[in-house]
Amino acid sequence: MIDKKFIGHVMPRFSAVVEAGRLRFFAKATGQTDPVYSDEAAARAAGHPGLPVPPTFLFCLEMESPDPAAIRDLLGMDYRTLLHGEQGFTYHRMAYAGDTLSFEQRIDDIYDKKGGALEFVVRGTRVRNQRDELVAELRAVTVIRNQPGA
Repeated sequence: MIDKKFIGHVMPRFSAVVEAGRLRFFAKATGQTDPVYSDEAAARAAGHPGLPVPPTFLFCLEMESPDPAAIRDLLGMDYRTLLHGEQGFTYHRMAYAGDTLSFEQRIDDIYDKKGGALEFVVRGTRVRNQRDELVAELRAVTVIRNQPGA
């Protein structure tokens, strides 16, 4: 069982630069047809200062942590037993190409179900821009399948 003493543990903050080329690639890969996500002129005509970050792109940037496995390693989770349980986003303001975003991950909860056969780790991430303004709050739930009798 994962030790609940880690609830509230905050990982070191890290930053990532939002690159216009990656935004265009992400928009194309996710089937985004609105030109504001791929054409700088269209974005400016729509009132944006540059290419806006498409929905869910922040999750991609979050994966650029210097150690993407840090929480898994901290908690001793075996990746062979992990499932992606849930993901959610709360947006507070727009982010744009050229922004430098900082990510602060926190273990918000650890709980189990079915007598410990399933454990859940809830990770919350606060994303701030270079002006220290809150851009978004990300939520991810990882499910650990424990073997009976293990």
